[in-house]
Amino acid sequence: MSPRKLTMQDPIEKTLLAAITEGRLTPGSRLSENELAKAFAVSRTKVREALTRLQSRHVVSVQPRRGWFVNIPDAAEAAEVFAARRSVEYGFLATAAPFGSTEVNALAAHMAEERRAIAQEDRAMLTCLMGDFHVRIVEQSGNRPLIEVMRNLTARTILISLRYQSNRNALASHEDHCAIFDAIAAGDMTTAAALSRDHLDDVESGLRIDIGPSSLDTLRHTLRLDQVPTGADREGTLSNDTILHDRDI
Repeated sequence: MSPRKLTMQDPIEKTLLAAITEGRLTPGSRLSENELAKAFAVSRTKVREALTRLQSRHVVSVQPRRGWFVNIPDAAEAAEVFAARRSVEYGFLATAAPFGSTEVNALAAHMAEERRAIAQEDRAMLTCLMGDFHVRIVEQSGNRPLIEVMRNLTARTILISLRYQSNRNALASHEDHCAIFDAIAAGDMTTAAALSRDHLDDVESGLRIDIGPSSLDTLRHTLRLDQVPTGADREGTLSNDTILHDRDI
């Protein structure tokens, strides 16, 4: 399952969320309504509707007279998100029936994708895949409201991880996933639930919340230099260099 399946059906919302969760748009990046409208060949109203939906998921935020930005989660938000994740994931696994072979095989295929991302040293993709792993687990409930809650929490967790997680902790998270998968494959849901809770505890404790934005980032933001274009996007994908700069929002 591709990480893009974490997204919604609206093409603008889908593309933006993929760019954010894959690390091509980083926390604090400015999102230009005008440039997005041109890129998607739609009206600014359509763009604003997509951004508003992402705002309801706490993925982006809007600032008066400045515009839209990819959300920068702080320590308090990170703590709340991880507390919610523990409640949802532990509660589901602790009460779930053992998975069938189809579900186990699907998770096994996902684990192979994580290993490929590690081999390619693609940290952003690995972070996204690791979030997708937890969504795949909860999807087995078939409970659509629960799945939607998990998708929203996962998108927010990915932002937190991209902002504050070290490469070492990202690899440790993959190892935790291997242990959770092994327990699920063995039909031991009680152990899987406990491992999931411990995993979230470890990830949260390993976040480098103290790093904050760099002094250069802070200065650029204070002087509003983050609104000045810095170059063209060489690959033609949504990135910080192509859609962030708009003074007509």
